[in-house]
Amino acid sequence: MAAPSGDTCGAMERSIRERVPPLLTDLYQFTMAYAYWRAGRHQEPAVFELFFRDNPFGGGFSLFAGLHDCLLFLRSFRFTDEDVDFLRSVLPPNTDPAFFKFLRELDCSGVTLRSVPEGTVVFARVPLMEVSGPLAVVQLLETSLLCLVNYASLVCSNAARFRLAAGPRRKLLEMGLRRAQGPDGGLTASRYTYIGGFDLTSNVQAGFLFGIPVAGTMAHSYVTSFTSLEEVWPQTLVAVNGDPDPVDIISLTKGWLSRVCELLKAQPGKIHEGELAAFLSYAIAYPQNFLPVVDSYSVKCGLLNFCAVALALCELGYRPVGVRLDSGDLCRQSIDVHHVFRLCSEHFSVAAFDSLIIVGTNNISEESMAELNKKENEIGVVGVGTHLVTCTKQPSLGCVYKLVEVRGTPRMKISEDPEKSTVPGRKAVYRLTDAEGHPFLDLVSLAEESPPEAGVPLSCFPLGCENSSVSVTPAQIGCLRQEAFTKGQVTHPLCSAAETRAKVQSSVQTLHPRHKRLQDPDSYTVALSEKLHSLVTEIRRGSSNNSNFLLAN
Repeated sequence: MAAPSGDTCGAMERSIRERVPPLLTDLYQFTMAYAYWRAGRHQEPAVFELFFRDNPFGGGFSLFAGLHDCLLFLRSFRFTDEDVDFLRSVLPPNTDPAFFKFLRELDCSGVTLRSVPEGTVVFARVPLMEVSGPLAVVQLLETSLLCLVNYASLVCSNAARFRLAAGPRRKLLEMGLRRAQGPDGGLTASRYTYIGGFDLTSNVQAGFLFGIPVAGTMAHSYVTSFTSLEEVWPQTLVAVNGDPDPVDIISLTKGWLSRVCELLKAQPGKIHEGELAAFLSYAIAYPQNFLPVVDSYSVKCGLLNFCAVALALCELGYRPVGVRLDSGDLCRQSIDVHHVFRLCSEHFSVAAFDSLIIVGTNNISEESMAELNKKENEIGVVGVGTHLVTCTKQPSLGCVYKLVEVRGTPRMKISEDPEKSTVPGRKAVYRLTDAEGHPFLDLVSLAEESPPEAGVPLSCFPLGCENSSVSVTPAQIGCLRQEAFTKGQVTHPLCSAAETRAKVQSSVQTLHPRHKRLQDPDSYTVALSEKLHSLVTEIRRGSSNNSNFLLAN
């Protein structure tokens, strides 16, 4: 799929402006910005970093997503008169009026964003985005950028785990819109689950905005709305071969139903007429897209009705698609259904029945998806909703946005909880790979340092290992971050959802199996360069001395 067209890009940018206006942030961003402005510090050059502290779902990796929306947000960032008027009403009455004039003229022309490419496999504690620019502006961006990256990366990572659990061949359908946390959550989920490895979505708006293939046929309500064949209208269908005379498809289907019941030793009198009427009505409307749900009453009954209607369609030159199972033991039922398809194909010499698909949907979780792979089954497509889009196992990724430099001087948050301490200074991030092409270490160094070299040993300090250093020799080295936005312009090509999805697949494939195991994966190493480790140690020591000085006085 090509990059988004101009019309699609325009629709997406309008969507971003509507979903993420500058006021979609926390009040304290404005109170801090005002305090910076009042102190004359608002134009000081500052650098913030965005990262997360732990890999989600107990896994060994995450996927970085949301950059596309962040870039559109930065490009359109500007306060309206209405925005400023509202801020006047919520900030203290003694706020200097000149501050509101400052806000009205504010944009991101002075902001630079360097980022890991969207769709890249990433790990905890690695700085994913670096946002630099005037202090007041980059402070105001914090909440919005976190909002755009946190859920997108989380649900994208969740989708990748479902894909790993399902294996490469089974098609995955995202159908969680009705269970998502609001319309925006549903739309974001559809986009980023596709990027994370799903093949289809039921969300029509996501198909329109992002070019994602959409799929869906009928619900149980459609089936149960029918009670009699008298409700089927029209009752005829024209054959594919161009014969202008319409065929009485009800009579044709009844004939096939008798033959199917005879083949399967079933009693025609126990057929649910309303279900048959629903199937016929739908088949007449969509003869090339006939895929009904067959368990509204019982799978056995639904299967008989499906086969009769599908065989009638085949006789008229159409190709039915398959069936959906939505309850009970999906694996066992799929085997039984496939067996019936094979019997019909052989007995009636209808080759189209060999390619019928079986869709399984029934509150699928990552665990049940993995279990599906362990059992014999004939399910070709799995639809997933609640556990995918709500990220049941972990509702938040926990990304944070921390100050690392002001006026060219490194800044560091030192916490009583070591996990909440930050790493100071402007940085470069490198991915080190072994001779087989598997990443084995991400190196975080100061931006001013020379990059590591392939084949040359280097010493570094893995995070979480106190002051223990290790020596490694990478076979290859890649720089993870690149400039994506500067001087008010997006400087990195905006990719379509399909293009980013391909990047995800490529990135995940490079991982060593021990890092992408769904259960008990090996920890991936993120390490500081010797120079950066020394800076952290020096700042910690200086902070301790300052604390002692204050206590003594």
